[in-house]
Amino acid sequence: MLSSTFVRSKAGLVPVVLAALILAACSGKAPQTPPPVNIQDEASANSDYYLQQLQQSSDDNKADWQLLAIRALLREGKAPQAAEQLGTLPAELNDAQRQEQQLLTAELLVAQKNNPAAADILSKLDATKLSANQQVRFYQAQIAASQGKATLPLIRAFIAQEPLLKDKAHQDNIDGTWQALAQLTPQELNNIVINADENVLQGWLDLLHVYQDSKQDPDLLKAGIKDWQNRYPQNPAAKNLPTALTQISNFSQASTAKIALLLPLSGPAQVFADAIQQGFIAAQNGLPVTAPAPVTPDATATTAADGTTAPATDVAPVATPAPVAAPVATSNAQVKVYDTSTQPVAALLAQAQQDGATLVVGPLLKPDVEQLSASPSTLNILALNQPEVSTNSPNICYFALSPEDEARDAAHHLWSQEKRMPLLLTPRGAFGERIAKAFAEEWQKQGGQTVLQQNFGSTAELKQAINSGAGIRLTGQPVAVSNALAAAPESVTIAGLTIPAPPVDAPVVSTAAGGNIDAVYIIATPAELTLIKPMIDMATSSRSKPALFASSRSYQAGAGPDYRLEMEGVQFSDIPLMAGANPALMQQAAAKYANDYSLVRLYAMGIDAWTLSNHFAEMRQIPGFQVSGTTGELTASADCVITRKLPWLQYRQGMVVPAA
Repeated sequence: MLSSTFVRSKAGLVPVVLAALILAACSGKAPQTPPPVNIQDEASANSDYYLQQLQQSSDDNKADWQLLAIRALLREGKAPQAAEQLGTLPAELNDAQRQEQQLLTAELLVAQKNNPAAADILSKLDATKLSANQQVRFYQAQIAASQGKATLPLIRAFIAQEPLLKDKAHQDNIDGTWQALAQLTPQELNNIVINADENVLQGWLDLLHVYQDSKQDPDLLKAGIKDWQNRYPQNPAAKNLPTALTQISNFSQASTAKIALLLPLSGPAQVFADAIQQGFIAAQNGLPVTAPAPVTPDATATTAADGTTAPATDVAPVATPAPVAAPVATSNAQVKVYDTSTQPVAALLAQAQQDGATLVVGPLLKPDVEQLSASPSTLNILALNQPEVSTNSPNICYFALSPEDEARDAAHHLWSQEKRMPLLLTPRGAFGERIAKAFAEEWQKQGGQTVLQQNFGSTAELKQAINSGAGIRLTGQPVAVSNALAAAPESVTIAGLTIPAPPVDAPVVSTAAGGNIDAVYIIATPAELTLIKPMIDMATSSRSKPALFASSRSYQAGAGPDYRLEMEGVQFSDIPLMAGANPALMQQAAAKYANDYSLVRLYAMGIDAWTLSNHFAEMRQIPGFQVSGTTGELTASADCVITRKLPWLQYRQGMVVPAA
């Protein structure tokens, strides 16, 4: 190290300034130059840094700094700024820069929710020519552009990405692969054709077969998973099981020896609680499954099991016999009923635990259910309603016959019928708004766009309108939903080529004005629907007539042959018990409640509450657990909220038949 302020050389004295620079170099304090630019590596700095380097760099590597800045802007959620920079890239780029530009364009389009355009660009990129870092981004863009819809390309993207990841990202990839696979139905799984060399994919598909074949028997499923791991030791899932299957491996059955049934035994809700309790006890004692003699539309009075006579049952014949539900085994479980009308829920839970209860079924009323999340009870609880905001409590599941749940199922049914422009006709008021919001949110989850809603008033108002010759024009206002799509994305211009933004829906359309409403979902009573259907017919021509769908609200007692003929073509949903899944049980329940179908549905809810209580551990520990019930095909969500898939029926020539 030089110690003086000047040095002597053959040429004479070195200036003091130069000596100072040499000293600075020795001490490591020389001005730092920017690191070499490599657009294929990680871009870990923030966008401000890259933009600053862009301003200060020479023309030779400006494009590299600009590409890194665009990537950082996208990572920071600044899509408009990223689009602006992307649009100002120079036209002359080398091959590596062009690849990065295309990848960034796809990532920007994903951020703007223009997934079809993103998928198109990604399909033209050769992943084998990308760096490892770029490959991860490439596959992540593919996965994002798929919007979670289970397809073979999506599953292949997860598999291709897996070797490039570590730690939590690796486990997330395993879980994502399984979540995509689990969406496949048995029919879709059987129809998949893969290449002979796709060994990892074949292993995943075989694991899904094991799961679908044994998911109702946890012990059998455990053994199946272990056998699969022995057969596919090199599969990434054999070394790191998906989290959902790890939970199954740790499955332990819950005790149902003593069940506490929490219901309001007095007050306005007593009649509903009684129906649920009777269904629960009937299921415990075993249900009738022998089909009775066919019921005709003009059937005479029926005789109940206790010898009393109930009014005539005017049940529409079903053209195709429905399968009979499997019998429910009897049980020696002890059931004790607690009255929620007399004490707070917290006190009843404490009393039930002191009494030795191992499982709680109830409470029924929403205010009581809202209190559960704040309760210190460790008992397993199957609540018979759902709070406004569900919390994922490890000991609570929620089972409700809510109209919102039915509306969500309707959104899936209409989508499966290839309807894309639905109009909701709902009663004026809070009830109709809740239905519309539930439908619209589920509709958008499937990829649907704006849902239109039109409200109607009382039966008297409808009669007045029809008497004056007024029809119902198929127009409406967009339903506002909490998970509404982001602001309209912008188009992207690359090297003079403009990729347009996805189209934005028109807020109001009308079949009468040449619009394209193709389905109407109606929430109405039988009396209201009798007026609404002809009013729709008045305002639409035969060529533009949309398909009509209704909720179970329109299928009630007293719907005779004339009503069924008037409703020609209308599809409606209802619980399997009402749809003919168990005729013997239906006849017994109809006689018991004098054809009050609302109480019959609650009776069915009590039956399913018994079934679900005996599968509580599976619901909480096996994601996606399903069981066939009298109120629908029941599935537990990640938060253990029980959702229902309902059968759909249709009025045809005075008959009620399964909907096509």
